[in-house]
Amino acid sequence: MTEKTTLRIAIGDYPHTLPLKRGDITSSSLKLDFVEVKPMHTAFKPMVREHAYDASEMALVTYLQAKEHNKGLRLLPAAMLARFQHGTVLYNSARGTLTPKDLAGKRIGVRSYSQTTAGWIRGIIANDYDVDLSRVQWVTFEDGHVAEAKDPSGVIRAEKGKDITKMLLDGELDAAIYGAAMPEDARLKSVIPNPDAAAKAWYAKHHLVPVNHMVVVTDEIAKAKPDAVAELYRMLEAGRAAAGSQKGGIDTTPFGKEANRPCLELLISYCLQQSLIGRQLSVDEVW
Repeated sequence: MTEKTTLRIAIGDYPHTLPLKRGDITSSSLKLDFVEVKPMHTAFKPMVREHAYDASEMALVTYLQAKEHNKGLRLLPAAMLARFQHGTVLYNSARGTLTPKDLAGKRIGVRSYSQTTAGWIRGIIANDYDVDLSRVQWVTFEDGHVAEAKDPSGVIRAEKGKDITKMLLDGELDAAIYGAAMPEDARLKSVIPNPDAAAKAWYAKHHLVPVNHMVVVTDEIAKAKPDAVAELYRMLEAGRAAAGSQKGGIDTTPFGKEANRPCLELLISYCLQQSLIGRQLSVDEVW
């Protein structure tokens, strides 16, 4: 009897990953050793810098920067997390109204300049709302995951110990970009008016949901255990199938290279525009 390969993997809890974590989906050749990391984004830096896992969920901007700097990772066309981004940039309505046309000259906080949500929403406000990103003062709170990928000049760091939401409420920031953990404060409103309607219009134009996270494996595993990587992808696909159809017929977990091509092409163009990467990456080279 052939011994199973074990892959150490860090992925989040989603409808399409829980069947694997519960053991509903198994393999005769592969065992998945799940490492629970919360919040999920804290797994990305050790994966990039130390190859802390054999496979991991990873934010796409982090991966694109890792690819540019030859960090020894390979992307699988398996989306873990996707969402519309129009409601992620907030302002304090108690201090007056703020819309995209008002953002030039303002201070916008973001956890990290290279945060993927920030890459998406900056691309949206620049290309759909004509915001000159160079006229915005970006205020960050931590480094990106890829050490070699430096923030553009003019991006500044908040004082140590500062809290992004408190700064927003106190008027030290004019707006702030949030990821999965949105603050619950009635004063905080979306800079983009009617974000749900705006997202629907954006979807009608682009026919995609912005993907934040996909799955990566290390080069070491891909070279030494290609069959295990193929089996991992099969299991992830089986988890997606077990999760069933998605509400509204909008695919928020695209699988496959061609299904993910439009999203990656758009995000790469945004990353170039924002100096998150220094050269044009083709979609075909990122796998």
